[in-house]
Amino acid sequence: MQSRPILVGLASPRTGGMLALAGVIALLPLFLSNKYFYDIVVLVGLNAIVCVGLNLLIGYAGQISLGHAGFFGAGAYGSAILASRFGWPPIAAMLATTLAVALLAYLVGRPILRLKGHYLAMATLGMGIIVFMVITTEDAYTGGPDGIAVVPFSIGGYVLQGERVWYWVVGALLLLAVWLAQNLIDSPAGRALRALHSSEVGAEVVGINAAKHKVMVFVISAVFASVAGSLAAHYSGFITPGKATFLHSIELVTMVVFGGMASTFGAVVGAAVLTTLPQLLAVFEDYEMMVFGAVMMGTMIFLPRGVVPSIARLFQARSKQQIGDKESGA
Repeated sequence: MQSRPILVGLASPRTGGMLALAGVIALLPLFLSNKYFYDIVVLVGLNAIVCVGLNLLIGYAGQISLGHAGFFGAGAYGSAILASRFGWPPIAAMLATTLAVALLAYLVGRPILRLKGHYLAMATLGMGIIVFMVITTEDAYTGGPDGIAVVPFSIGGYVLQGERVWYWVVGALLLLAVWLAQNLIDSPAGRALRALHSSEVGAEVVGINAAKHKVMVFVISAVFASVAGSLAAHYSGFITPGKATFLHSIELVTMVVFGGMASTFGAVVGAAVLTTLPQLLAVFEDYEMMVFGAVMMGTMIFLPRGVVPSIARLFQARSKQQIGDKESGA
């Protein structure tokens, strides 16, 4: 009798999803034969961390952001400048940059999150463009369009080197990001975010401070992006303004929508598929983007809720049908 609650808990989407993700991270190195594959998987993990935070903003709170690459770029360049130009320890540079990005997101979020719909989208787009322009023009610190070299990441004299070491670091941080997101979603604040998504007016009627919660989730999503940007800069050893462009923001939003909005694990799946798919489609050469577009269209037509929610719904419907068949047969 005591084992039944344990089995039910393991079968829950939250616990089962965490165990599945941990299992994939633990077993994946068995299939990675060279540095190139490790590079792709590390990039998947970094994109997934950003998408998990962005999904909290878009999927759960219903607030669009077309400038999140700006926070990613700010995190990358902040750590790079403090560590490479001013000689800060990389861990201190990353923490200071994360705090600075959180403050920036708070100051920016308070006025622009009063907007809704396409007005909010345009405001976040403008914010991202401003960050990109600052990175590009302040070449004395950022290196301008040519980029900037970044010192290796070190903690207490231990330097993180090698793609395998970085794989485990990024994998552990991805698990932490998913765990934090899931705990936030299941908390009273998470329920308030879902209420805001359904009806902001209705949420305020029952006493939810809409402005406070929207700014909160905006800051949290910016922090996720900043940490991923800092790690990306130290991992690659070189950073350019390309990661702070509008195109990168669109890529991040597309990953969230593709995997399934309001699904933390969907954000991870979306980042994994859309990061690796261009590499797999390279065999099509000149037709690569056409095939990529066809895959996107087909997915949205046949899995309109995104990959993970749509597949989960199909399994639930099939399970209910099987239960109904058994009851009718009995």
